[in-house]
Amino acid sequence: MKLFQNIAAAAAMTTALAAPLWAEGAATAMVVTKTPSCGCCTDWADLARAEGYDVEVIENADYGAIKHDHGVPEGMASCHSTRIGGYVVEGHVPFAALAKLLHDKPNISGIAVPGMPMGSPGMGNDPSARFDVMSFGGDATEGEVFYRAGE
Repeated sequence: MKLFQNIAAAAAMTTALAAPLWAEGAATAMVVTKTPSCGCCTDWADLARAEGYDVEVIENADYGAIKHDHGVPEGMASCHSTRIGGYVVEGHVPFAALAKLLHDKPNISGIAVPGMPMGSPGMGNDPSARFDVMSFGGDATEGEVFYRAGE
């Protein structure tokens, strides 16, 4: 009987550890809005699919409208804007930061990687690249770092 309990406990633990962080009830469907000519945005969307997200891509040539429609604050803009789980995800956000957002469910509007840092997902995919993911809206303070990549 003890052997069966140990095997059952090990199986449950393995299943729990194998499940992705965002699978804890968070939405995995996302909508990425990008300009038609942006290849790095397409690369980020492809990486999101490889991470297990259900990705819809919408192309819009009006960059300003994309940022306005998503409520991206000035200074936080990047090349693509994403909606997932009630949040806005701006730019080349690492998927560990996205998983943290969906798991923690903070009272913010979203997270952003301003600009297009080299080594970020879709911009070279270097896990050692160092850059900050900022939070905005809701309870976020101006300049608040949500996640530090490369550490």
